[in-house]
Amino acid sequence: MALAKRNEAANVTSDINVTPMVDVMLVLLIIFMVSAPLLTVGVPIDLPQSQAKSLEQDKEPLTLSVNEKGKVFLQNAEISMDDLIPKLQAVAQARGGTEARVYVRGDKKVDYGSMMKVMGQLSAAGFHRVALVTEFEQGSKAK
Repeated sequence: MALAKRNEAANVTSDINVTPMVDVMLVLLIIFMVSAPLLTVGVPIDLPQSQAKSLEQDKEPLTLSVNEKGKVFLQNAEISMDDLIPKLQAVAQARGGTEARVYVRGDKKVDYGSMMKVMGQLSAAGFHRVALVTEFEQGSKAK
């Protein structure tokens, strides 16, 4: 009799029960799916600052800058909005196409409409890879 009980104890298998773990993971997935869109609504942001890392590039990038007064600069030379598309197309031919990334720098105080005019001119010239340049955020602001 004692021998039979010992054999029964030896035949017990210990399997990991995965069902509770899967249930917990599904509940967490649903919670994150529901709460993620709510986290982005009404978040105060300061566009000119970012904690993103800079992109590495071999050659000098094509840069457009818009100062506080709305004046546009291609690299370091001031350019009028009317001359922007022909100059950008000439630069594209000289550099081998419009596939190069264009860096757009805008002052904090530039109105949104001026920046959108510059972005529209870039698109009209055939440049579709546009990166907005920001300053690295030095410290977080406590609210």
